[in-house]
Amino acid sequence: MSLSHRLARMTGRDTNESHRAATPLELLFDLTFVIAFSQAGSQAAHLLELGHVGTGVLGFGISMFAVTWAWINYSWLASAYDNDDLFFRLATLVQMIGVLVMALGFPQFFHSLDEGRYVDNSIMIAGYVVMRCSTIALWLRAAKHDPSRRSTTLTYAVWLSIVQVGWLVVLIAHQSTPVALALMTLLVVAEMLGPWIAERKGQTPWHAHHIAERYGLLVIITLGEVLLGTILAISAVVEVEGWSVQAVLVAFGGTVLAFGMWWSYFVLPSGSILHRHRGRAFFWGYGHIVLLAAIAGVGAGLHVAANVLSDEAHVDAVFALLCVAIPLLIFELTLFTVYSVLVREFDPFHLWLLLGALVVLASSIVVALLGGSIGASIVGLAMSPVVIVVGYELVGHRHEEEVLRRNGALP
Repeated sequence: MSLSHRLARMTGRDTNESHRAATPLELLFDLTFVIAFSQAGSQAAHLLELGHVGTGVLGFGISMFAVTWAWINYSWLASAYDNDDLFFRLATLVQMIGVLVMALGFPQFFHSLDEGRYVDNSIMIAGYVVMRCSTIALWLRAAKHDPSRRSTTLTYAVWLSIVQVGWLVVLIAHQSTPVALALMTLLVVAEMLGPWIAERKGQTPWHAHHIAERYGLLVIITLGEVLLGTILAISAVVEVEGWSVQAVLVAFGGTVLAFGMWWSYFVLPSGSILHRHRGRAFFWGYGHIVLLAAIAGVGAGLHVAANVLSDEAHVDAVFALLCVAIPLLIFELTLFTVYSVLVREFDPFHLWLLLGALVVLASSIVVALLGGSIGASIVGLAMSPVVIVVGYELVGHRHEEEVLRRNGALP
């Protein structure tokens, strides 16, 4: 067995490989997304605290798509073809550089959206294209080394190349904001069509349990934004009034909120279902774009709450709490939707869980409207995913066992 990382053939991994897990290289790659998520969240929070809701939400949505889509493409390719040789490692390094460049472009992108004259997305697109060029090189190498899937891998490479030309046109041309957003929307649709078209020519050998673990790790990284928002809110309270009941409530509520979202996400039986039904991967994978954006949005909302607590924002406490509550609601709705589509069943019990979570969420906003503290309202919001967790542990786990058996994922 050679311990060097000399060049090796990218012939595709075994889809039934035992003990397949995330590699140290993949974990290092994921660290760059900590920075990207933080940049997107802080820029969105800045606009939201000024009351610029439209541009804040729009910029956040575009930047989160760019970040998560770049991660998704690399991770599925790596699940299928990662051979950990010198070429693959250096290609991953290029992708990491691209992520960091893209993140550095977020401030001027958000600022240009807020001004409204034209979209300055040059640095953001430059970083994105750098990442995609590395991906194209990997697909071309896979096409050379894996003749049985050459049609699929070449389709990926050609389609990506064409779309990147489109992004370069957007980068070079100096369009008004409406024109730039229209072109970006078309290119986003083209990006998302690429994998669907390529996989119809023959499926790449991605590993179901590995890809489920990779998504789970990214969810955990994104939940770090919720904890960061909590720390910012605690610091704001302590700076204004010292350690107090309010500080304790914010600390408890924010931590429980992150923990409850983590627990409820990992109810998803992703690996076992995808291993049995590989054709269900598209909606599951694409649905995570919304799911991850919602998690990061909760963190951005807590950032807004921190600025309200420190009297630095132009919005009130109710607005700040809505900035947390709305993405939390989107997270919960998306989670149940992804679950239902993944297992191809609808469980009426989920409606009751969602209703309970929604009632608790709405109650926390009512508390704020009645003059309650931000800390108490954050604790109330944290109880919303707790409702889902308690419902699953008391009843839902039995429903899931039956669903897995019907799907052939349990004996």
